Amino acid sequence: MYQYDEFDRQFLNERVAHYRDQTERYLAGNLSEEEFLQLRLRNGLYVQRLAPMLRVAVPYGTLSAVQLRKLAYIARRYDRGYGHLSTRQNMQFNWPELAEVPDILEALASVEMHAIQTSGSCIRNVTTDEFSGAAADEVLDARPYCEVLRQWSTNHPEFEWLPRKFKIAVTGATHDRAAIAVHDIGLRAYHDANGQVVFDVYVGGGLGRTPVIGALIYSGLPEQHLLSYIESIMRVYNRYGRRDNKYKARIKILVRAMSAEGFKAKVEEDWAHIKGGSAQLNPADLEPLQAAFAPPLFEDLDDQQADIEQWRLQHPAFSQWLHHNVVPHKQRGYAAVTLSTKATGVPPGDVSDEQMDAVADWADQYSFGELRISHEQNFVLPHVPRKHLLTLWQQAQEQGLATANAGLLTDMICCPGGDYCSLANAKSIPVAEAIQRRFDDYDYVHDLGELDINISGCMNACGHHHVGNIGILGVDKKGQEFYQISIGGHSGHSGHDAALGQIVGPSFAREEVSDVLATILDVYVEQRIEDESFLSCFQRIGLDPFKERIYVNND
Repeated sequence: MYQYDEFDRQFLNERVAHYRDQTERYLAGNLSEEEFLQLRLRNGLYVQRLAPMLRVAVPYGTLSAVQLRKLAYIARRYDRGYGHLSTRQNMQFNWPELAEVPDILEALASVEMHAIQTSGSCIRNVTTDEFSGAAADEVLDARPYCEVLRQWSTNHPEFEWLPRKFKIAVTGATHDRAAIAVHDIGLRAYHDANGQVVFDVYVGGGLGRTPVIGALIYSGLPEQHLLSYIESIMRVYNRYGRRDNKYKARIKILVRAMSAEGFKAKVEEDWAHIKGGSAQLNPADLEPLQAAFAPPLFEDLDDQQADIEQWRLQHPAFSQWLHHNVVPHKQRGYAAVTLSTKATGVPPGDVSDEQMDAVADWADQYSFGELRISHEQNFVLPHVPRKHLLTLWQQAQEQGLATANAGLLTDMICCPGGDYCSLANAKSIPVAEAIQRRFDDYDYVHDLGELDINISGCMNACGHHHVGNIGILGVDKKGQEFYQISIGGHSGHSGHDAALGQIVGPSFAREEVSDVLATILDVYVEQRIEDESFLSCFQRIGLDPFKERIYVNND
């Protein structure tokens, strides 16, 4: 993991002191609401429906056991005993007192954490594959490049006041678990024919009101030009992006207006002036970061296959968990483990302070003190010796973190929705809970196989409903909550290209959503060929069979 140096610590402590002064001035009436707005947003503080919400940055989803324990302490001391894992690999606290936020930021700084640029019109938390540095299918660990981008973008004077928020994702694996196609900039890192690190650069992806799949504008960008090329992208966006209408301010709108070819031409015109300049990455710049993400000191372990097979026979529930929540590791004798937060009756992504402390302990015991937050709002222990899997599963059961559903129907992505968010048109959490209870049957969801259900409470798409195999969007109809269903979305992993879901038709009342979902699944079960996945089946038969059955059943 990256460790702060003295500059980082001084910068962060000064930032906390500045924000404490700004908060005190606001509370004393010396700063207006409008003046304080951008100050609090740059420090991760929103004003939600019921209380402020603080979004804590977890760069590229990686944190230490020490840091998670501090988050557990903050949940106990300053919140209501829990935090929420977000789809951008951050953690959110929904009930902090505004006056106490500087104290929270000071506590975060003590363990090299912050909330800088987790909101506002700036470059947000750079995200990547939650299995980076561990996955068997990994080409290279993307996190050193994420850290380069984090350092470069933090308080960058030219990009602090962009037309709109800006999101970057990086993947270095065969399967894209970072969803690079639906980000403002998506980067795929790999080695070229000469063994050099290069990047494919995608621009203009995004969800929200106008969902778009990003366009490839550079294939094989050499490593040393990564920052300068991205800087030129940002400069073009900053210059030409719309500022008169926030709904047309994202870079995806600009790329569409210019065309991908036209946008690329502007970028390369700008790049010609800065290429090879101060933004060029040199080996001396990268070596310390590469060293910070060097693999742990793995032991030479047996894969324990005979023991594991015996444990599976003795504990069927362990066998289920092993099948869904444990993935192959690049190091023999190890595995990467997903700790699901999606137990029935619990809002997806919510974790208690007690669970956080437990996961921190397991990270210390089994994973070199390191853990991750995934896009699917789960915890990940990336480096677990296979000989400890049974014990870990037993401990996770006691904490409600051993649900065997990673990648299945009940492993839903769900935004906080109308229960918390002032932007939401409808509630998301009750819909997720109704689905959990309706399909709380392991045999059934296991038989369905891999299936992504994503739920958003509004068009901002924090729940990524556009790229759910089944997407659910809350809409407002004359003050009443309704839900629009889409089918066939995908963020781009498991051998499928990224795709946006197709809207089924008119929306449904909340109490109808689970029935509609059941109808969709019935059609899939009837139409699938052998072990065909839901997404493959949809791509083969199209929308019409689902649509016809849904509206016949709901007439």
